[in-house]
Amino acid sequence: MASDLVKLCFSTSDCEKMLTAGVHLGSNTSDPKMRQYIFKRKPDGGHILNIQKTQEKIILAARMICAIENPADVMVMSARPYGTRAVLKFGMYTGATPIAGRLTPGTFTNQCQSKFSEPRLLVITDPRTDHQALVEAAYVNIPTIALCNADSPLKYVDLAIPCNNRSQNSIGLVWWFLCREVLRMRGTEARGTDWSVLPDLFIYRDPTETEEEKETAQTETVQPAKEGFQPDWAAEAAVPTLESQKQWSAEAAPVVAAPAATEDWSTDTGSWAPTAVPTPAAAAQCRLRPWRRVGKHHRELGLRMCPLVLRS
Repeated sequence: MASDLVKLCFSTSDCEKMLTAGVHLGSNTSDPKMRQYIFKRKPDGGHILNIQKTQEKIILAARMICAIENPADVMVMSARPYGTRAVLKFGMYTGATPIAGRLTPGTFTNQCQSKFSEPRLLVITDPRTDHQALVEAAYVNIPTIALCNADSPLKYVDLAIPCNNRSQNSIGLVWWFLCREVLRMRGTEARGTDWSVLPDLFIYRDPTETEEEKETAQTETVQPAKEGFQPDWAAEAAVPTLESQKQWSAEAAPVVAAPAATEDWSTDTGSWAPTAVPTPAAAAQCRLRPWRRVGKHHRELGLRMCPLVLRS
């Protein structure tokens, strides 16, 4: 009997995963009914949850899920975005019915509704965000399993799994542990071997981050080199030596001949004096229209002050 209980215990690597994901980190405040799962309180006020009790509750929750003959009668849901991916993956591997997002009011109580269902077991991510499903399950006597933090209310909760339900890594890892334990109890996966599915598939990822990663991957892709291409290293220019530089300096530079003189500027007897002032007769030929013929708009623009316009 004792050996069977030892087989159900988590390994050292599982405990390291829980500590790495921050499953043991609780909130600063605590609910009186959740104090039995608190191990210690940090100096900054945060509570540390007991991961040994977390493992025990995961095993007990897996036994409750395996007790349901039809896996589709187990409903798992998460109104918090951090748990939507984990819920969908849990439903894919175990056959449970997932609800990722907000629950329609009356799903468990209103028979006239098109989405009415009667599950035999309900598993939720947070009693606060999934309060609608928690209350309706209490009305119709559906047992409920919940992932609870140090300050989570335990009203209408039949089984609480103490963990950090506000971190995306912690939520995904706890759902991964629960899914693996269910498959091991059903005999689908061997208990002595590691599960081939990684916990990363259960952890929520922001869609904007995935798009940015795709864009960066496309920009960083380098085209592969052509087949048979080999660089010709011998074609590179050789570095000039000292002897070659001396030979270049010894060579005489070409002498450019001066152009022959074709004109004698000294015999030019031209005068450099300024040209004569034009006579009044020549200026009269350049006279423009009289002022009286200029339009009214020209006078408004001030063309009257223009020196080129000569009065008659």
